[in-house]
Amino acid sequence: MSALPTTFEDLLEAIGANDSAGTPISNPSTDETVGYVSVKNLDELNSTVERAKTAQKEWAKVSHSDRQDYLNKAADAIEAVAEPLAQLLSREQGKPLNGPNARFEVGACVAWLRTTAALELAPEVLVDDGQTYATMEYRPLGVVGAIGPWNWPMMITMWQIAPSLRMGNTIVVKPSPYTPLSVLALTYVMNSVLPEHILQTLLTDDEATVAITKHPDIRKIMFTGSTATGKKIMAAASGTVKRVTLELGGNDAGIILDDFDVKEHAETLFWGAFLNNGQTCAALKRLYVPDALYEEVCQALTDVAQKMPMGDGLDENNVLGPLQNQMQFKIVDDLVKSACDSGARVLMGANPDYDAPGNFYPTTLIADIDPDHPLVVEEQFGPVLPIIRYSDLDWAIEEANKLEVGLGSSIWSSDRQRAREVAAQLEAGSTWINDHGAIDPRVPFGGIKQSGFGVEFGLEGLKQLGVPHIING
Repeated sequence: MSALPTTFEDLLEAIGANDSAGTPISNPSTDETVGYVSVKNLDELNSTVERAKTAQKEWAKVSHSDRQDYLNKAADAIEAVAEPLAQLLSREQGKPLNGPNARFEVGACVAWLRTTAALELAPEVLVDDGQTYATMEYRPLGVVGAIGPWNWPMMITMWQIAPSLRMGNTIVVKPSPYTPLSVLALTYVMNSVLPEHILQTLLTDDEATVAITKHPDIRKIMFTGSTATGKKIMAAASGTVKRVTLELGGNDAGIILDDFDVKEHAETLFWGAFLNNGQTCAALKRLYVPDALYEEVCQALTDVAQKMPMGDGLDENNVLGPLQNQMQFKIVDDLVKSACDSGARVLMGANPDYDAPGNFYPTTLIADIDPDHPLVVEEQFGPVLPIIRYSDLDWAIEEANKLEVGLGSSIWSSDRQRAREVAAQLEAGSTWINDHGAIDPRVPFGGIKQSGFGVEFGLEGLKQLGVPHIING
């Protein structure tokens, strides 16, 4: 392993983020400049893909065990500079160092690498009856194009990188323009131990970004982001019949049953909604509560929320930070204002300081809201939770299922068997019981309806980075 930066400042210098001629990237907590990036054009995209295509031929020849070793070495490298990476992530994305935030995200990158490295993908014997002998094995696709988001820039990028490399593909990563430094730093560290050109990162202009989805030498697109953008990517990829994995927007519902122990699970319920300030696709974004428990749940969530400090992510005391960008701040603010104007009850929050630096929106709980209000039926993607009262469980299930999204969902109950029976009626890629958004690198994850296409994680996710090859005879 070559020498790696040991401080946040050294890390910025290593990725070339000190050149003020580039595009400035701001800290959403303070509005101060964190660093600078250079945006690449179509010519540079084409040369990058060509290098990836050439490198992939040799990378595909590397044994599975050697690829596993490389991924584990990359995990070692990330661990060696975990604190500078977390410092950079906190400054650029806004999430605090502590809690389920920046240090947690860097640790998740290590976990996904090691878990993906450990996966075994042996050839399968499909038929062996004395007359026919048919086997299936998975081979690499070639070059993968990965387009990442700004909410979990390191972790979600790792969801794209780890299985791509493990399968023998090379990958070209295009980070969000809001959080490019974190991804540039992550891939810089990984490339200290990986073969040249199998992992490349490029912040592209609009023309080059569109070209990624159409490029004839990119065999698969992995994208995490909005449903609207996912539809455009899927349409563009059709021209070259690219495979796609799309992890798109969600508006996850949670249903509390009437036997739920509110005190035991109140903090878990809170984090299901407010993880990363609600800027998580598979966060709890609308909560349905029975009449008998409604006021108790409202009070319990308020009590927990009031104990969670919000502020600059570099303050070790904070566990909630700002919204990452002004665009998202306005979306959240407009939805909450509309809810207040409609007569919904504000339990806490809904009063941002518009003159203060940063994109801080207060933790907000909204009760007694019309179930068809935009704050309920649209994905707010911020630190806001609408709490909807119900009298009939079948009605709550119908409400949970009525939207054209289906990423995650949850059931909250003291009776696990009953919870599983209700969970089976929900239309979502994942349903958690007494938790929400608790993803695991061993367990497949993906959405249904307009929340996405394909799965990630585990053996099933790994297979989607390969192409099955059947040999008969």
